Amino acid sequence: MSGHKCSYPWDLQDRCAQDKSVVNKMQQKYWETKQAFIKATGKKEDEHVVASDADLDAKLELFHSIQRTCLDLSKAIVLYQKRICFLSQEENELGKFLRSQGFQDKTRAGKMMQAAGKALCFSSQQRLALRNPLCRFHQEVETFRHRAISDTWLTVNRMEQCRTEYRGALLWMKDVSQELDPDLYKQMEKFRKVQTQVRLAKKSFDKLKMDVCQKVDLLGASRCNLLSHMLATYQTTLLHFWEKTSHTMAAIHESFRGYQPYEFTTLKSLQDPMKKLVEKEERKISQQKSAEAATEPSQQLISLADENQHKESSNFKNELLDMKPEEGACLGQSGCGKGPLPICLPGPSSRDPGPRRC
Repeated sequence: MSGHKCSYPWDLQDRCAQDKSVVNKMQQKYWETKQAFIKATGKKEDEHVVASDADLDAKLELFHSIQRTCLDLSKAIVLYQKRICFLSQEENELGKFLRSQGFQDKTRAGKMMQAAGKALCFSSQQRLALRNPLCRFHQEVETFRHRAISDTWLTVNRMEQCRTEYRGALLWMKDVSQELDPDLYKQMEKFRKVQTQVRLAKKSFDKLKMDVCQKVDLLGASRCNLLSHMLATYQTTLLHFWEKTSHTMAAIHESFRGYQPYEFTTLKSLQDPMKKLVEKEERKISQQKSAEAATEPSQQLISLADENQHKESSNFKNELLDMKPEEGACLGQSGCGKGPLPICLPGPSSRDPGPRRC
């Protein structure tokens, strides 16, 4: 028994010395590198090993979500501050413009512009008060990112390194167990050595795994407290701003109640001057055409009257030429007894339609 007691510590010392040998370190690095390569390439790992770390993977997903959203929140706050400053500046400029124009206008409209300008200047000054809680909010978020999230990130990196070592040791033990021969002393010693390495890696991994889970839970709770506190302050400031602004605008509205506003007409489109000239010429041409169309019936009536008169004169001439000698014997002198005398027939334009002596 005494010999056994003396040999056990020496055996453990030899084993520890063997674990620290160069060959053992090279083998350990080889399997760690192989595990890292499997993880980087996305190759399928042992499903039982992956399932054992399901709760850890859920915590890591929550941590990455907190890290990403805090960064986005910090950027949004900075952009929001810039927009508030720009809006306040433009509102102040508009207020000054209305006040200057109101001083020049001596009517009631000028008084309205002065009052509206003062209200806008007051609103722009009150809007700048929103920057104080936002600046404080941004500082708290940046402190949370650079301290709490950075500390958790370091713990996560150490845990990932230990998990790679642990899974690499499992791959090593799996490879050794496939060639294990219980009858051979050297193979059994090699298996025990790998088994000891797996136990040490698992112990370190479990400790860091628990640290990561606790820190992620604490990180989520701290973020909720931070957001609730800072957003409550910002909401209170925003409510005060809208209350003051609404009271000012309501007072202006009441003071000018019953005022008859101006009537404005808005031009939706502008016409080209050349287009107006073309339309004017077209109207003139259409009027001329309509006037010509109105005068055509009277001209037709005149031409019909001339034609009828011409026809009557031609008929009268034909009747005179067809008359017998007896009928025209006494057209000259009464009782002459001679033949018919020549007569001059009236033309169509003669006023005297009767026969006369040539």
